[in-house]
Amino acid sequence: MSDLPDLGRASTLDDFAETLRGLKTWAGNPSFETITARVNARRAVVEQVGKTTVVDCFRAGRRRLDAELVAAVVEALHPDPGYVSQWQQALRVISGETQAAAQVRVLDALPPDLPTFTGRSAELDRLRDLARTGQAVVISALAGMAGVGKTQLAVHVGHVLHEEEPFERILFVNLRGFHPDPAQPPADPAAVLDGFLRQLGVSGHQVPHPVEARAELFRRKLTGLRSLVVLDNASDEKQVAPLLPDLPGCVTLVTSRRNLGALDPVSRFAVDVFSEAEALRYLAAAVPRIPVGSDPQAAARIARRCGHLPLALALVTGHMRAKPGWTLTDHADWLDERHENRRLDSEIELALEVSYRNLPAGGREFLRVIAQHPGQDFDARAAAALAGTDLPTAEVRLRELASDNLVQSAATGRYQLHDLVRDYAAARSADEDRRADRDAAMTRLLEHYLATTAAAMDRLDPAGRTLRPEIPPPDLPLPDLGEPLTWLEAERHNLIASVTYAAAAARAGHATRMAVVLSRYLQGRYNTAALLVHEAAARVAREAGDEVGYAGALTNAANAEIFLGRHDAAARRLENALRILGRHDRPVDTARVLNNLGIANARRGLYQEALDFSQQSLDRYRLLGDRTGQARALINLGNLAGRREQPDAAVEHYREALLAYRETGDRNGEALALGNLGGAEMKRERYDSAENYLIRVLEINRELRRPNIEANALDDLGLLSTRRGDGDRAADYHRQSLKIYRDLGDRAGEACARNGLGETARARGRFEEARDEHLRALEIAADPDVDERSEQARAHTGLAEACRGLGAVAEAREHYLVAEGLWTKLGSPRAAEITEALASLGG
Repeated sequence: MSDLPDLGRASTLDDFAETLRGLKTWAGNPSFETITARVNARRAVVEQVGKTTVVDCFRAGRRRLDAELVAAVVEALHPDPGYVSQWQQALRVISGETQAAAQVRVLDALPPDLPTFTGRSAELDRLRDLARTGQAVVISALAGMAGVGKTQLAVHVGHVLHEEEPFERILFVNLRGFHPDPAQPPADPAAVLDGFLRQLGVSGHQVPHPVEARAELFRRKLTGLRSLVVLDNASDEKQVAPLLPDLPGCVTLVTSRRNLGALDPVSRFAVDVFSEAEALRYLAAAVPRIPVGSDPQAAARIARRCGHLPLALALVTGHMRAKPGWTLTDHADWLDERHENRRLDSEIELALEVSYRNLPAGGREFLRVIAQHPGQDFDARAAAALAGTDLPTAEVRLRELASDNLVQSAATGRYQLHDLVRDYAAARSADEDRRADRDAAMTRLLEHYLATTAAAMDRLDPAGRTLRPEIPPPDLPLPDLGEPLTWLEAERHNLIASVTYAAAAARAGHATRMAVVLSRYLQGRYNTAALLVHEAAARVAREAGDEVGYAGALTNAANAEIFLGRHDAAARRLENALRILGRHDRPVDTARVLNNLGIANARRGLYQEALDFSQQSLDRYRLLGDRTGQARALINLGNLAGRREQPDAAVEHYREALLAYRETGDRNGEALALGNLGGAEMKRERYDSAENYLIRVLEINRELRRPNIEANALDDLGLLSTRRGDGDRAADYHRQSLKIYRDLGDRAGEACARNGLGETARARGRFEEARDEHLRALEIAADPDVDERSEQARAHTGLAEACRGLGAVAEAREHYLVAEGLWTKLGSPRAAEITEALASLGG
């Protein structure tokens, strides 16, 4: 038998799926039915799965995989615990890298220029000439050398060009192409484009999903503008290609250790170390008042010992400024001795060692501890938390490290470490600090983020406070949270990184609590991130044996699945959570799971099951006296009544829910209830009342900024406009809604909006356009991951009527027949309408 497939080469989910296909072949190529049967036999205590779900594990193009299911599939193919464990670990690494790659900070300004920037005059002149050609300029290092000054040269060029002729827009991003921390992989181009577009004024719901569409919109937004785009620290051509605007008037500077030879069209510029003359000019400018001493060649010796590398020189001059009374000769002698005694391998290592040893003990400890931060950049409060000191002390330390070029200013009030400095400081920490002290520092940071996030959420979402755990106040005073959403947006990447770090470090308590605290912020805004966060929390809770925490994380992950239109997967998670909670006395948690099962089953077209779950949830919430829970269950019962074409019953449920939400001050719930009332009133043909409700939703959402609520209201306003005969307005509303749903990854919502566009086109007599939109809606709604039965029925109905309008009677009949069957299974009175339409076709 051939060797087992090697997971070592799998670096993406597509690689992972390919390797899994190789394992299937190695195992004798059993059928998917056989694998499914083996999986279910091994999963007696959790949810059973179907063949389609198992097949999905083997498909390329997946954006996520169920870790538990993959482990069961591998075990079914080769039941060796060690081998199964290898697969679980590999998937954790790949999934973690996928998530980390999606976290990237984009700036709308250049980082500060170095006031001591000197030399490079020939390079600067040539770069200015290249920038005027209109092609992107790749600034790379000879032989891939680090510390040669690529970034600072690009930043300086950008400042010079901006002074000569100001740019209308500036965008800067660190692509993390060669970050030393595996938890900081190269940035995903799609995430970079998302950040670029938001900086260019595109609201989140208007950012398209496919990377190609984002790149095209990016180019359109920059067309006609004099702009500067700096792509710093690129890993390869694949990462950079979608980010090149390639537009007249747009200057693009790319820095990389590689020359990106396959990238076209670009101009290339290789950066070498300083010449001796440039290094001497740099030293003269950086330390102008240090006397030469007895050796007239002392400055040249210092430059040679630093290898003429700009970073090494910058670090060493920080040391030199801190030694009053020393001459250049003294410094040169000391560097020679350090090199000989320590046998340091490189000029950078020598410079880092010198700079580090020159710091006072407190400064060295501070540098070591901030190197542990799991994010790309941080503020002084995070640094203070890591170091266990007060904010003023942290601010002083950061300024001192900045003056020694050991930290860099990333943006106003934010700091970052050069990759080489971070790597060096982390290595020093591993050598000099006790593991217990490093763990204590990370505990302080995690508690700082947890407490501050909890405080922000209490102000942003006071009605949801009962759903969040009690979090003790932090050691540091809280920042000004006058605009809590602004703080959450600024720290979002770090907050998500804190959950993934905690999960990887087996800190179940932090990971599960932080995931819960973040859930209402991420929900409806960043659904994919929400799913990744809750999956991380579920994994670590399960490994820690925390059944209640595991059930809670499963419930939150299922909620994210519902928002993403993955209703079967959501139902499986919820059924598992319900089984777990059956072993514990958790009435509120159980009521919540029952309520979400009602939602998932309604989306799957299983209306009776949905009704049973929702009614059980409402009964339990009433026994508990939980008004917010009652409101949620009532909303679901109203939705079910609406799906079954019972608008009067729906209105009754929604009004009771609205009253409960207003009693508890839940503004999110109030907006939800008002939006649903608008939809129900529209079905009752009370159009003015419906419009009032829906406009009120949009007014409230200016305060809430929840895109899912806005999308629902806009879609209903589109339907309302169609009924009133205003096709132009209807199409505009549906297109706005579609953009939001696509941004959220809500495929069921996308199907709904496309059906709305189809109905609008049909009402205007544009039957070909209507057919196209309904076909797109059907393709999405029929996807096994979505399986939105009501939207499938709606799409077939629309296709039938569009085909009828085009004179394609036979095709219309086929769609009517499918629609009739679907509406019948859904228990909808619309089935009778379709029967009449079929009869009217004759023959």
